[in-house]
Amino acid sequence: MARLPVSRRQFLGASAVLSAASVSRAAGIGPSDLPDMTIQEVKVYVTAHGRLASVVTRGGIEGNYTLAARYWHPDWNNQGWLEYAKRVLVGKSALDRPAFTSQWDPPLRRRGQSSYASAIDNCLWDIAGKAVGLPVYQILGAYRHRVLAYASSQHLHTLDDFLDSVRKCQAEGFRAYKIHPPEFESRRGGSDYKLDIEICRAIRKFVGDDFLLLLDPVGVYSRQEALAVGRVLDELKFVVYEDPIPTKDIEGLVELCGALDVPIHIGEFLFSPYDYAEYVRRGALDVVRFIVDNVGGITGGMKLAAMAECFSMECAPHNWGDTLDHAVHFHCELAMPNNVFFEMTAPQGVYDEPYLKDHIRIAKDGYVYAPTKPGLGYEIDRAALDNLTQRVER
Repeated sequence: MARLPVSRRQFLGASAVLSAASVSRAAGIGPSDLPDMTIQEVKVYVTAHGRLASVVTRGGIEGNYTLAARYWHPDWNNQGWLEYAKRVLVGKSALDRPAFTSQWDPPLRRRGQSSYASAIDNCLWDIAGKAVGLPVYQILGAYRHRVLAYASSQHLHTLDDFLDSVRKCQAEGFRAYKIHPPEFESRRGGSDYKLDIEICRAIRKFVGDDFLLLLDPVGVYSRQEALAVGRVLDELKFVVYEDPIPTKDIEGLVELCGALDVPIHIGEFLFSPYDYAEYVRRGALDVVRFIVDNVGGITGGMKLAAMAECFSMECAPHNWGDTLDHAVHFHCELAMPNNVFFEMTAPQGVYDEPYLKDHIRIAKDGYVYAPTKPGLGYEIDRAALDNLTQRVER
C-alpha cells in the first residue's frame, strides 16, 4: 500500500488553509491582497444598551457581535467573555475559527458548548467577510437570497392584545405569525393552556385559513396540557408547535411527535451540537432548532443544519433579539437548503441597536432580503457608537 506523502493531521490543516484561500479567490482576491489576519486586540464597548464584543486584526479589520446578558444559567453567560477571549485569541489568526471554539476534545464535550465560543465565532466570521468583501452567507455558500418571515410576538397579556398585534403585522406584510402565550407571575412564567387554546382559536378565525400560524409556549406545559393544545393546533392547521414541554423530557417529546401532525420544533434549550443526536435518533423532534449562542456560533449552527439535512429534516434557527442576533441566524438560513422561515421579533425594530446604520425589516412581499454589505452585513455607525460608549473594557 502506497504511503501518504503527508499525515492525516497535516492534510486536514492544509485543507483549512486551502478553504480560506478559495474564498479569497472567489472574491477576486489573491493571498497577497489579504490584510494581516493576526488578532491584535480584543475589547468590549459598554453602552447603556448593552455590551458589544470587538476583535481587531493587525490589518485593521474589526469583527463585532453583541454580548447579550442571556439568562440565569451559567452556561448562558457572557460575563467572563473578555478575559477568556483575550487569552485565547490574541496573536492567533482570525481564520482559525474551529481551533478556538470546537468542543471535540473529550474533556470539553462532556459539558455543553462554551457560551463564550459563539461571540468569538461570530466576530471572526464578521472579520472574514470584511476581509474578502462579501456577506458571510456568501462565504458559507448562498442557497437563497431571501427568507419568508413570520412575526414573533411578545408574551402579550390578553386576547385583544394578540388580535391587535396580528392586525398590525398583517398590515406590514407578514404572512405568518408566532404566538408566545401570556405568562403569569403567579406561575413563575407558566401559562394557562386553556387560555392559550382560546387565543389560538380566535387568531385563526381572525386571520383566515391561508395565514400561517405558529405556537411557542417556551416549554411550560405538562405532557397532558401539551397534547390537549397540540390536538387543537392540528385542527386549526398550525404549521409549528415549538417547545411545548421541557426539552429534557425526551420521552414526552417522543410521545407528542408520534401523536400530533403539527411539527414539533426543539433545540433552543440544548447547549451543544453534541446534544442533538439523541433527539434525532429517538424521534423526539420533527424540526431541528438552535440558538447560535448555545452551539458555538454560526459554525455550530451550520453543523446542525447539515446534520438535519442528512436526516431529511428541516432546520429552523431562532432569531429573537437585536439586529446582530437576527443577522447571525439569518446568514445560516440563507446558506442552508432546509430552512423555511426567518423569525422577526414583533414589533419590528423593538430591540434595534442605536449605533447601527442598517436594520433588518421585512419587504412588502413578506420576505427578508439578504444584506449586501460585507461581514455580518449591518454596518456600525462609528460616530454613534463613540457617542454612546460609556467605557471600553480591554
